[in-house]
Amino acid sequence: MAVNTSPESPLPVGEVSRLIGGWIDRLGAVWVEGQITQLSRRPGAGVVFLTLRDPSYDISVSVTCYRQVFDAVADVVGEGARVVVLAKPEWYAPRGQLSLRAAEIRPVGVGELLARLEQLKKTLAAEGLFARERKKPLPFLPQLIGLVCGRASAAERDVLENARHRWPAVRFEVRNVPVQGVHAVPQVVQAVKELDAIDEVDVIIVARGGGSVEDLLPFSDEQLVRAVAECRTPVVSAIGHEPDNPLLDHVADLRASTPTDAAKKVVPDVGEELERVRMLRDRARRCTAAFLEREQRGLAHALARPSVEDPHRMIDERADHVAALLDRGRRTLGHLLDRAESELTHTHARVVALSPAATLQRGYAVLQRADGHVVRGPDEVTAGEALRARVAEGEFTVKVSE
Repeated sequence: MAVNTSPESPLPVGEVSRLIGGWIDRLGAVWVEGQITQLSRRPGAGVVFLTLRDPSYDISVSVTCYRQVFDAVADVVGEGARVVVLAKPEWYAPRGQLSLRAAEIRPVGVGELLARLEQLKKTLAAEGLFARERKKPLPFLPQLIGLVCGRASAAERDVLENARHRWPAVRFEVRNVPVQGVHAVPQVVQAVKELDAIDEVDVIIVARGGGSVEDLLPFSDEQLVRAVAECRTPVVSAIGHEPDNPLLDHVADLRASTPTDAAKKVVPDVGEELERVRMLRDRARRCTAAFLEREQRGLAHALARPSVEDPHRMIDERADHVAALLDRGRRTLGHLLDRAESELTHTHARVVALSPAATLQRGYAVLQRADGHVVRGPDEVTAGEALRARVAEGEFTVKVSE
């Protein structure tokens, strides 16, 4: 393909087409997998025309084959079927169109599809897309719910009617898209991303009313699974297919068995909530009444105590006791004082009786020498010595004679 061209010497369109055709002719045959979207079998024609589409990337390519090649699988292959084709690329130069010339067509069986889905499931699980810690909790009362479903489908009706029956004020942002076929995956992915970009949307429901394994293949597409995993808004899967769960069920934040079940899990029932509020109110009232009754009993019991019922009784009792102790103390002190006074009187009498002054009162005298010593015998004085005589009323001087 490397040719020398310039604005002054360009290549004609035919030459470019011929060069492209020459390059494509050198390509060998390849096995291609896709979904048949258009099939043209004209009576008497020896060639069958069909379109093979990749639903994940919204890419199609034309395929032609001889009638006998297609007749070998005509009973099991039709529009919407997934097939594997052995084909060689061809270039139709007059129209500049690329197509594939099929030499063999094989239908993709359900078992093979399930095996591929299981392998994809393991791969995505290993990346952590299905981990429980990634699951986001649903809001208790969503104000705006995003709904992705088929146009005028039973799934849409079930979700809307059940949700509004449970909570009449709930609002929906609906995106009607194909839920099967070759256009399902890109449009469902686009709808989910659009709803996730709306700040008011609190939760997104992807709903479909079940179907065969082939019909549910778009909900196991890797592109859709990764788009849901990247959503910041909680996503509910309501595909309604119990035997074989599509991969969307594993990556969604909540799986509902049916669209009706999704409405019940996303929207609370106003009647049930009012009943729950009534029960909680009754329970709170009973608890409050029981608490007040218990406290009233405790208060009555406390008030029935003598110390509370007649708080002055204890003071009066203590006052009488204090008065009795005071009287007893006074009597005891009086007795002690009387006894002490009696003992003092007797002691005083003895002291007075034994006192030298009392002796002097009876006419006795005490002789003292000049140095103050008491004279007790005649041999203690000398003739002519002056002594001091002490009597009861005073003292005077005497002189010793022979």
